[in-house]
Amino acid sequence: MKLLLQIPLLGIILIVFNAIILNDPLSLRPDAAAVFTLPLPSGIPWEATVSDLLIISGVILLYLELFKATRTDVSTIIEHVFSLLVFLVFLVQFIVYPPAANSTCVILMLIALLDVVGGFTISISTARRDMAFGGH
Repeated sequence: MKLLLQIPLLGIILIVFNAIILNDPLSLRPDAAAVFTLPLPSGIPWEATVSDLLIISGVILLYLELFKATRTDVSTIIEHVFSLLVFLVFLVQFIVYPPAANSTCVILMLIALLDVVGGFTISISTARRDMAFGGH
């Protein structure tokens, strides 16, 4: 169970993103067909694409990752290293792999970067606070 807590949740988005760009990279284009349509009170429907759903999922998982970063055990550092690897994979794919050279990859890469920076920042701040309480 502890090993599952160390796996970055944004790694799930990375796996899904890779599955999509390997099978149907055109589904991430801005003009891609909508997965579903949600009618709004304004009368204009919101057409959610695969890219939209990936980004929304990434933001939700980022929140959960930042919540996980408030833990103060040693395994948190390992999780931050894995989160850094997720960011680096997004970065390398964006630079090197043509199907990944799209806005969805950039946004997911920035979400992964925020996970890394936010995770380290929260962990350091929490550790400092814990040391301040312990030392008087």
